[in-house]
Amino acid sequence: MSSTMKGLVLRTTPGICNKRLFKGKYVDQIHVLKESFAIGRVGNARCYNSRNFIVNGLNNAKPNRYEPSFRGPTRAEAILTPVSDPTPTAQKRVFTFGKGRSEGNKGMKSLLGGKGANLAEMASIGLSVPPGLTISTEACQEYQLNGKKLEEGLWEEILEGLEMVEKDIGASLGNPSKPLLLSVRSGAAISMPGMMDTVLNLGLNDEVVAGLASKSGERFAYDSYRRFLDMFGGVVLGIPHSLFEEKLEILKHAKGVKLDTELTASDLKELVEQYKNVYLETKGEKFPSDPKQQLQLAVKAVFDSWESPRAIKYRSINQITGLKGTAVNIQCMVFGNMGNTSGTGVLFTRNPSTGEKKLYGEFLINAQGEDVVAGIRTPEDLDTMKSCMTEAYKELVENCKILERHYKDMMDIEFTVQENRLWMLQCRSGKRTGKGAVKIAVDMVNEGLVDMRFAIKMVEPQHLDQLLHPQFENPAAYKDKVVAKGLPASPGAAVGQIVFKTDDAEAWHAQGKSVILVRTETSPEDVGGMHAAVGILTARGGMTSHAAVVARGWGKCCISGCSEIRVNEIEKVVVIEDVVIPEGEWLSLNGSTGEVIMGKQPLSPPALSGDLEIFMSWADKIRQLKVMANADTPEDALTARNNGAQGIGLCRTEHMFFASDERIKTVRKMIMAVTPEQRKAALDSLLPYQRSDFEGIFRAMDGLPVTIRLLDPPLHEFLPEGDLQQIVSELTAETGVNEDEVFSRIEKLSEVNPMLGFRGCRLGISYPELTEMQARAIFQAAVSMSNHGVKVLPEIMVPLVGTPQELGHQASLIRSVANKVFSEMGSSLNYKVGTMIEIPRAALVADEIAKEAEFFSFGTNDLTQMTFGYSRDDVGKFLPIYLAQGILQNDPFEVLDQRGVGQLIKIATERGRAARPSLKVGICGEHGGEPSSIAFFAEAGLDYVSCSPFRVPIARLAAAQVAV
Repeated sequence: MSSTMKGLVLRTTPGICNKRLFKGKYVDQIHVLKESFAIGRVGNARCYNSRNFIVNGLNNAKPNRYEPSFRGPTRAEAILTPVSDPTPTAQKRVFTFGKGRSEGNKGMKSLLGGKGANLAEMASIGLSVPPGLTISTEACQEYQLNGKKLEEGLWEEILEGLEMVEKDIGASLGNPSKPLLLSVRSGAAISMPGMMDTVLNLGLNDEVVAGLASKSGERFAYDSYRRFLDMFGGVVLGIPHSLFEEKLEILKHAKGVKLDTELTASDLKELVEQYKNVYLETKGEKFPSDPKQQLQLAVKAVFDSWESPRAIKYRSINQITGLKGTAVNIQCMVFGNMGNTSGTGVLFTRNPSTGEKKLYGEFLINAQGEDVVAGIRTPEDLDTMKSCMTEAYKELVENCKILERHYKDMMDIEFTVQENRLWMLQCRSGKRTGKGAVKIAVDMVNEGLVDMRFAIKMVEPQHLDQLLHPQFENPAAYKDKVVAKGLPASPGAAVGQIVFKTDDAEAWHAQGKSVILVRTETSPEDVGGMHAAVGILTARGGMTSHAAVVARGWGKCCISGCSEIRVNEIEKVVVIEDVVIPEGEWLSLNGSTGEVIMGKQPLSPPALSGDLEIFMSWADKIRQLKVMANADTPEDALTARNNGAQGIGLCRTEHMFFASDERIKTVRKMIMAVTPEQRKAALDSLLPYQRSDFEGIFRAMDGLPVTIRLLDPPLHEFLPEGDLQQIVSELTAETGVNEDEVFSRIEKLSEVNPMLGFRGCRLGISYPELTEMQARAIFQAAVSMSNHGVKVLPEIMVPLVGTPQELGHQASLIRSVANKVFSEMGSSLNYKVGTMIEIPRAALVADEIAKEAEFFSFGTNDLTQMTFGYSRDDVGKFLPIYLAQGILQNDPFEVLDQRGVGQLIKIATERGRAARPSLKVGICGEHGGEPSSIAFFAEAGLDYVSCSPFRVPIARLAAAQVAV
């Protein structure tokens, strides 16, 4: 098993606890046995369910007279209809559960939290769950509103619930002859692993520990007691864990031992007394020995942890809002370290990495988590349990089948065997890799567990992201080599030698080298180097910066806004703190996490499979929203088509101008032209380039629509970079225009706010010859390809329209050119003229614009910029503060602002279709590949979304998920 587990990389599924996986076996950073099975250690067990359940006669594996509710067979007997309490839940704040009965169910996560709801469900369907009770999230909300005091009557309800549990168990809290120990755990509706508090072994005091020792052995009892004193002190009273740890280390040194397990029962008794003195020394009062007082204090501590700084920060980072608070789960405890007939484990009902239908997990005999964390024990394969605990293993296998059938999903399960008796401690939907998710969904349909529509919801868009980009083999292996962290602008992994200039990136790439382009920031001029590089790293820029947008469009790994790096292009070095990294050094980038890693880390290629094709065919059958792609070259168009795009929703003609030196020089001649004749001459030179590109795109998209946007950016973006004199000299040499005229022209092009300046349709109206050239190139290419048997469906899009008159001017020009070309070439074809809605005014007068436009495409990048009044280039200065303080819940350039920008889209769609019922409406901004935004577009009645070629499968899935 260990060899198969190495290299396993698992994604956290939103709303699911980071899993308790075994250290040294699973690469995730969770230490299951430390965090979830240990009896003690402050803060180590904050995310999982109770382990320990003490009754009279612990050493007797068979149920006795103190266990009336657990008589009968130990094998699982499924009761498939949950037993519900008839009391209206609105009046209840405490919900009990035990085998075969519960007052809650899996649908009550908002009230009982994810953990409590799943415990109740497992109990309902007849699995052996240690009995307990859940205090609702509403009680937590009341506690916070009530000045951090328990609401009147709540404590009495808790005690009533406890009495029911005690009757189930035949033992009671604080009773030395029939000792019952409890765990008190948090559990919100959305899991927040490790962010809130847990107390284990609650109920121990000097009298109870003596009773426990007489039944279960002194060493076990006093080890549990000292762990409880440590955890209770830290979680409930805020005593630093280090004070307890210090006493432990001194004692081990005095006794001449290295490991906790080498301490004798007598040693542990001595340690308990020292731990109790820590309470007196730090708090000036004795350890609270009354078990019910312990319970009340622990419940309050869990409620308080909802508002702890770490929990607040976690909710902010993960955009978790709208929750009432945390539930509190109070549960009897069971032990896996009661001898060779006991043990503890975690498993997945299927392999989470590959999706293979086989139990996948680990097990430890006679163990608690500390044994593994201390390095004493190595977890073993589940087959170990099969050979030494046959009946418990059979029951576990049957339980896995029951849970998969019941939840219709691959499950992650925690369990403990106490003296040959299986106890199910927690279950949840198991996190999985992209490859695993797709296989599990397809297999479950084939097995008849779920139908096709249900399977579509089992794979997350992020899972497909994993499949479509290279990933690192083992992210855990490089953690100590991470030197900086930026924004995860474009997912995937990249490994290469660093270069600092575009020319060098292209030259090195031509030599067959793998390069990473490192820049302070990128501009359109860097496009050649960006294309040549396997990954891009910039010190400045956000998630919608030039580098980020271009990289996502190409499916390239990119980290932007990495403020920890200082780029020195002259010296050709990048400085990170005191580390100087020269050109040619190997660097690895994780575009999914933003991590910058030293050295050459091993990669896994994208894992495409037949299962993925099957799964995507289901998505296509179900979805109604069409998915197009943003593609600027024939190569991009082909990639888009191969990924399932149903056309090109945005072809940006300006990107073609940077494809070669000849092209950009010709563009600069056009910009420097003083007379219309000079400008037309330059444009005539550009026309063959444009026509050739359009022919390639039309050929690649045979039979599918292609939407081509006319020139949009400000002209100054096509000028060289550098100081003014350098730019003037370069332009003088390139264009033949004298220096004075170049200076004058640059001065005229200079703008205070170019994004709101001379761009879009304003260029075409001021320089009609520019629109004429582009339209001519489009129609000549279209007719030529049509004559070669290619079915061409061109759609010409006029950018940045704010008035119907602007569109009318450009549409008239385009149609006039079309007629001329059709006449000259003796052939015609159907085409559409439409506009990009990216100015708020255009959305509001959409009914007037629709009289001229045959289609609308929402440019949500600019529409967001203009609606908020945020400059995309400068938003990084304040956006992190807005997100941290909750002023904004999401970056509006990543996730559509549905209440503002979204309403403009709805208004424009409704008004446009009122004026022209046949109006085709879509979106081509960055939001076209974002799942929650896609859901909004579908509900708003749009016909299509357009996104980068590499995000097409994700958009196809998101569109299908909206439909189900």
